[in-house]
Amino acid sequence: MTNIHNAQTTNTPNGSSPLGGTRGGLKVGILSAAGYTGGELIRLLLNHPEVEIVFANSESNAGNLFSDVHEGLLGETEQCFTAEMPFDKVDVVFFCFGHGKSEAFLKEHSIPANVKIIDLAQDFRIKGNHDYVYGLPEIHREEIAKCQHLANPGCFATCIQLGLLPLAQAGLLTKDIAVNAITGSTGAGQKPGATTHFSWRNNNLSVYKLFTHQHLHEICQTLNELKPATAPHVVDTLDEGFEAEGITVDFIPYRGDFARGIFCTEVVTLEKQTLIAPSDSPKGEGNRPDGNTSPLGEDGKGLEGLDIVALYKTFYEKAAFTHYSDKALDLKQVVNTNKALVHVEVFGRKVVITSMIDNLLKGAVGQAVQNMNIMFGIDERAGLNLKASAF
Repeated sequence: MTNIHNAQTTNTPNGSSPLGGTRGGLKVGILSAAGYTGGELIRLLLNHPEVEIVFANSESNAGNLFSDVHEGLLGETEQCFTAEMPFDKVDVVFFCFGHGKSEAFLKEHSIPANVKIIDLAQDFRIKGNHDYVYGLPEIHREEIAKCQHLANPGCFATCIQLGLLPLAQAGLLTKDIAVNAITGSTGAGQKPGATTHFSWRNNNLSVYKLFTHQHLHEICQTLNELKPATAPHVVDTLDEGFEAEGITVDFIPYRGDFARGIFCTEVVTLEKQTLIAPSDSPKGEGNRPDGNTSPLGEDGKGLEGLDIVALYKTFYEKAAFTHYSDKALDLKQVVNTNKALVHVEVFGRKVVITSMIDNLLKGAVGQAVQNMNIMFGIDERAGLNLKASAF
C-alpha cells in the first residue's frame, strides 16, 4: 500500500477512446438500477465520454424508461430498464444491490471471467477468501488498476478515512479517535422508512448505530494496513470488543435533515513526542533523516499546526478528487461532486480534522466510476467533472 499516486490522464484524439474505436467503447451493465445509487450511476454514465450503457437491470421496472423512475433523466435518454442480464455483451458490471445481496447473487449467477465487477455493497470490503480489491483510490490506485473485481468503499468509511489517512501513515494515531459524522437522508436508500419520512426528518437530528456502525470494519482495516508497525493497533470494536488492546475509533453517526452529503469531524490527540516536520522527512513516509524508522521522534520535537497542514497537503497533492482546504468547510462545496475536501486545525496536542463528501458520489457511485476509469486506463476524471451545488 502506498500513498497518493499521480491521477491518470489519457490524451486521445477528438472522438477517440483509449479503449479503441470511438467514444462509448466501454460497455457497461448495471444491476439493481432503480434505486438512488442506480439512478446516480446512470446519470454519470450517460455523460461519460467512454461509456455505453448496454443494460440497466430492474425486474420490477422492466420496460419502463429510465426517466419514469429517475425523473431527473427526462430528456437525457430514451433507454429502458430490462429484466435481462446479458453479461457476455459488457466489459464491466456494477452491482448496486443492498448489503448482503451481492454475494448471494454470485452464488446463483455466473458472470464471464473477463467481465470486471464493481460492487457497491459491503459484501467484499473486508479481506477474506475472495480477490476483491478495496477501492479507495487515494491509497490503492495501483491495486485498482490491476484488479478484476473491486469492492467500492462505504460512504461514511470514505469520508472518515480520508480525514485520517495522513496521520495514520505518519504513525500519529496513538490514542482513541473521536469521530462525529452527519449524513443526508439518501444514505438510508430509496425505500421509505420511519426515519426518512419528511415530517420526521425535517428540522430534526438524531443519533443512530452509536459505536456500532458497520463501516467501522473497513475503517479499522485500512488504518491498520497503513500505520507503521510501531503504532498501536486500531481495535475493530465490533469484532474485538472495547477491552482489546489498542486504540479505538469512537464513531457517532447522525441523521441530518438534508438529502445528501456527509460532514465529519475527527479529533486526534497527539503524543508529546511526535513526528518531525514533514519538510525534514522523506515525502509520504514516517522515516527520520537520521535513519530512525520510528514515526515518533526521540528529540521531543513537536509538530506545529503548519506542519500538520503540510502533512495533509503533501499526502493529497496528487489526488484527483481529494483536496486540502485552507479555509473552514461547508457541505455545499461538495454536494453533487466526486470531491472530498479536508481541513485541519491544531490546538496544542489536539488535531481537529473536518472532512466531507457527497454520500451518493464520492461515497458511492462517483467513486465507483473513478475506480472504473482507473481499472480501464481511462482519464481518472472522465465523466466526473461536476459542479458543486454551492448556492
